[in-house]
Amino acid sequence: MLQKLRDLSVLDAILWIFRAGIIVLVIWGTGATILDNPYTAANWIDFVIFGIAQGSLYALIALGYTLVYGILFMINFAHGEFFMSGTLVATVFLAQPMKESGFLDEYPILSLLVIILVSMSIAVSVALLTERMAYRPLRRAPRLVPLITAIGASFFWQYFFRGLFGSQVIPYPEMNILKGTWMIFGIEILRRQVVVIVASILMMIGLYIFVMRTKTGRAIRAVAEDKDVAALMGIDVDRAISITFALGAAMAGAAGILYAIIFQQVDFFMGFVPGIKAFTAAVLGGIGSVPGAALGGLFLGVFESVGPPLFLQGLGIPGAHQLKDVIAFTMLVLVLIFRPQGIIGERLKEAKA
Repeated sequence: MLQKLRDLSVLDAILWIFRAGIIVLVIWGTGATILDNPYTAANWIDFVIFGIAQGSLYALIALGYTLVYGILFMINFAHGEFFMSGTLVATVFLAQPMKESGFLDEYPILSLLVIILVSMSIAVSVALLTERMAYRPLRRAPRLVPLITAIGASFFWQYFFRGLFGSQVIPYPEMNILKGTWMIFGIEILRRQVVVIVASILMMIGLYIFVMRTKTGRAIRAVAEDKDVAALMGIDVDRAISITFALGAAMAGAAGILYAIIFQQVDFFMGFVPGIKAFTAAVLGGIGSVPGAALGGLFLGVFESVGPPLFLQGLGIPGAHQLKDVIAFTMLVLVLIFRPQGIIGERLKEAKA
């Protein structure tokens, strides 16, 4: 017993030294950047706005992870492919033909709504098919089994859509109405960033109201608390789980079109990296919490945009701007080390207790 306590104290000491080292590096790099002052105030504003736009997308995708985890306690690693599937189909069969015919620029708002709805519909269809064929038969299996199945489903959908559309990068057509900038509170912001931020916030608010205020939302929360008791109260558990998958996939399908508006290209592999980053955002905010996923996505997006120029540049790391993916995955490790329950996970746990 004494030996175990000694080993534990040594591990704790090493962990605290590691934490202190990370904090010192961040402060050192930030201080060096501030003293060197290589960026203007306009540059920092651009970094923050791009981070908010990017974080809004992460938040929308993260909602799918957190909803499924909240009701099934599993990580759906195929969620990134739901994001990809709707976007790819809507781009090839709607956005590009609309652009060629001139309909996209003549009726931009109607066109964008139709494209987003089709993308959401395809993503929901893929999600429901995956849930029915791959996950439902494993409902009572050990947790590792559906996790491995989710990874397999992710690869299946990637290469299914690669077979349909090829491996090349497909350009997403730019809308004339989204070219240029708008002045908002004296700040010049790209139009497409404004659209992405506003649309993301509205969809997150809508989802939160649906989950918290509607009868179906209450059923979903009841199933998340206890499936057997919910079934005894007359709730259709399978239906509630299917609706949860559909909600998450719908958010991902909409996020895919907003992502294409920002980066203007799609491909069969486009869901992998944003999906992993959205999972990081869900863990960061407190997985299982809808507000936590939104907060974690916004925080990760801003940190990923501001972090490299703020403290990596000050540490003299070459190509700091190209290390934003490293920032995201480092954040996942740091969250698991410093606060594994997430930003608001502990507060939600206490509220439930």
